[in-house]
Amino acid sequence: YQPAPLSEKAPPDTFVVHIGVLYKVPVMYSIVSGDGKGYFIIDSSTGIVKTKKNLKLEDFPLVFIVRATDSSDVNVYNEVSVHVELIDENDFPPVFPSSLLEKRLEENLPATQIVQLKAQDSDTGRNGFLTYGILSGDELKFRIDEATGILYSTASFDYEEEPTEYQVVIYAEDDGIPAKKRGYCTVVVKIVD
Repeated sequence: YQPAPLSEKAPPDTFVVHIGVLYKVPVMYSIVSGDGKGYFIIDSSTGIVKTKKNLKLEDFPLVFIVRATDSSDVNVYNEVSVHVELIDENDFPPVFPSSLLEKRLEENLPATQIVQLKAQDSDTGRNGFLTYGILSGDELKFRIDEATGILYSTASFDYEEEPTEYQVVIYAEDDGIPAKKRGYCTVVVKIVD
């Protein structure tokens, strides 16, 4: 049996699978191995398997064995394996170590690297895969490498003729299922005379 994957947030008493047999007399169902941590419970007469407690992602995928035993003769039985997978939910948004950074940049420099931003995401897989972007700020003056999080100026600045301070709001976005999550960081770029 390979039932539909369960959410890692599935509460106790969630339906997993219905085990059935073709047999002329009633049978007793039991889980005989593979579920050492006791995540599942089977109804001995109906063969319906449900979750018994909250599930831990690191223990899955999991294969347990269900035995159907002739109710009048314990020596007559058959066994089947059940493969259960969990869906890793997108639990966490990306987080920057600091939500505000201040960087100084000399005027009259050609396009240059200002700072590398690095967010953390406690999810695994694509739920923790991050890309970076600029939410707001002067798009003509700044760009960010979406893979590395490096913020660049794209032109030189003139201390006398232009603003001497820019606020650039950066986001990190995960590739989460079912929804993507974002974290933010504001970079204040001060132009130096």
